[in-house]
Amino acid sequence: MSPSGDVPSDSAPSNENLPDRAWMLRGARAAVSIPAFILTAAFVGYAGLARETGLTLLETLAMTGLVWALPSVVVLTGALSSGMGIIPAAIAVALASVRLMPMTMALMPLIKVPGKTKNWQLLIASHFVAVTAWVYAMKNLPDLPREGRLPFFIGFGGAVSTFVFCMTGAAYLLVERMPDIVAGALFLLTPVYFLCSLWGAARLNADRVAMITGLVLGPLFFLYLPGLDLLWTGLVGGTIAYFASRIVRRGLS
Repeated sequence: MSPSGDVPSDSAPSNENLPDRAWMLRGARAAVSIPAFILTAAFVGYAGLARETGLTLLETLAMTGLVWALPSVVVLTGALSSGMGIIPAAIAVALASVRLMPMTMALMPLIKVPGKTKNWQLLIASHFVAVTAWVYAMKNLPDLPREGRLPFFIGFGGAVSTFVFCMTGAAYLLVERMPDIVAGALFLLTPVYFLCSLWGAARLNADRVAMITGLVLGPLFFLYLPGLDLLWTGLVGGTIAYFASRIVRRGLS
């Protein structure tokens, strides 16, 4: 994959008869990209946070591999470090991860082959749904043959998660030698990348309005409704963007 995020030229739709293994290998090769390295850098910063909060290497790797989405991993780490019970921690992680449900619902019809794709294959693919993989998939998978989309996405997601998993473990062992300001800067790379990627992938003006509204409302809800700030920011910001876009469309019609 090139820095611009384009699919390699040899994965053009003319290669419709390639076996699934070949598509998975091409997906893994496409994972060698700037977005994947940015995500890895963010998890390197998270390794420092996990070590500072007292998590063991095994716990850090388990959350990285099983939870995967970085915001949810951070929420779970904060819940554990504050002594929160299992049920409240699970609710907090669920609220942080609810954003992934519409992303998954939008992706599944894109990679599913009607009458052929098994549910367990979709379950495997759904594990890799996070902003990095989702933005890449929504931008590039429509250019691939439908038969190759699912194995390509699994290869992409599997390669990214495996590399991040290994680098998180290495960073956990070496983080003591890393200056705090460097670890913090690496950790902040992900939200900056997410914002730029989502803005570039937005196809509707309502999407951009929602992002701008969220940036304005997020700090306010964080101050006045801590713990529920993400939920209320999404709810209120999305509602404002929806009605604003309808008003604009009516004015133009």
